[in-house]
Amino acid sequence: MAQLELPVSLEAGQVLVKVLYSGICGSQLGEIDGTKGEDKFLPQLLGHEGVARVLTVGPGVRHVKDGDTVVMHWRKGRGIDAVAPKYTWDGRAVNASSLTTFNEYAVISENRLTPIAADSDLEVAALYGCAVTTGFGVVLNNAKLKIGESVVVYGAGGIGLNIVQAAALVSAYPIIAVDLHDAKLRLALDMGATRVINASREDAVRAITAIGGAEGVDCFIDNTGVPGVIEAGYRLTKPQGRLVLVSVPRKGNDINIDSLPLHFGRGLAGSHGGEARPETDIPRYQNLFRHGRLKLRELITDRFPLEQINTAIDKMRNGAVAGRCLIHMQG
Repeated sequence: MAQLELPVSLEAGQVLVKVLYSGICGSQLGEIDGTKGEDKFLPQLLGHEGVARVLTVGPGVRHVKDGDTVVMHWRKGRGIDAVAPKYTWDGRAVNASSLTTFNEYAVISENRLTPIAADSDLEVAALYGCAVTTGFGVVLNNAKLKIGESVVVYGAGGIGLNIVQAAALVSAYPIIAVDLHDAKLRLALDMGATRVINASREDAVRAITAIGGAEGVDCFIDNTGVPGVIEAGYRLTKPQGRLVLVSVPRKGNDINIDSLPLHFGRGLAGSHGGEARPETDIPRYQNLFRHGRLKLRELITDRFPLEQINTAIDKMRNGAVAGRCLIHMQG
């Protein structure tokens, strides 16, 4: 495991934290694989979902203080949008964004931290950084699902499972979860899916049509970034239905659709973290969890120490993680 040197001093708006738990999101697999194209900032640190304790704050920081327990999130919240820190490793510069979580100690921008109660469930708190806020935001802000509307959730990973759970909370029906792995689909049923389809064994388009009807579904949410799935989802929506894209296709993998329906009410939109507002959303979701209204501990199916993060990433890549994988820091 690499030993990095922290910046000598904190800039305005920067916060030094001790990371406690980090989630692994599919976005990190995409970053490792160069899904969005050439990465001009290598070498760099990764991770955008976690929970930490504040050690010290830089000039101008007002929304968090020493000793606070904080959720680490990639969507911007309250406070200063600080410059990205520079780490060093063996005398060489190592880049980072305003938030990284795959390191025991991190310098984070104030607006990527939201304080929570010290007695919070820390493992669950890490999920507020992306999996929960993005999943619920997709349903509430992008899909804007209404009671009784039908929805397909294609891809039942950490975000997809929260989309399913949020869809159930707003009484969408039916809620059709599609994935390639039975373990993920069993968890989707536990989160509120009314029907599940294993696309490795059956024709997903035919199965969705049989459940949703020939007219189509009200909403199709794609968590795969696979052009063929996106194109099928577009065709499977009602004339005035909507397709929401959560994952991003690999750079150069274009989608091909008939644009005419867009002029007559069909919707097509990309989601940016569910358009979540961490400073207001995290307290609301945490309150629901405290009162037993959200299933979040059930989402955490795998745990690894930081020293085994590559094993965890390989397990995710192979589809062997049913829910969310957590990395816990030592010490």
